[in-house]
Amino acid sequence: MYNNKTIDIYIDGSSIGNPGDSGIGVMISSEDVPLKNISKYIGKQTNNFAEYTALVFALQEALIMKAASIKVFSDSELLCKQMSGEYRVKSENIKNLFEQAINLLKGFKDYAITHIPREQNSGADKLARLAIKRKNTH
Repeated sequence: MYNNKTIDIYIDGSSIGNPGDSGIGVMISSEDVPLKNISKYIGKQTNNFAEYTALVFALQEALIMKAASIKVFSDSELLCKQMSGEYRVKSENIKNLFEQAINLLKGFKDYAITHIPREQNSGADKLARLAIKRKNTH
């Protein structure tokens, strides 16, 4: 479906309290054309757990879309540096999600995970916060 195009993915996880009610937001687009938005309540979790859950959901969706190349943008410096191998994953709470993400990335020909300022991630942030507000599944 998107074999020859790069898919851009903005992800965010939000938690009211840490841990507390949490949600994820994912915005997927190609050539500035929106393809899919995900806003999902994930229960009482930590902020880092929510960030990784957003990444896993995004990668699964990109594989369903048959994307060969993806660019993931996140305002979580911790997630970006752990995924690049610069930081170790110490939290038992997110090790499984980290390993899931690493395995999912093997399904792409090319990928990048880039840290961006929070201001550049407002769309995914709004989706994550909306999920908490609604406690919705989509």
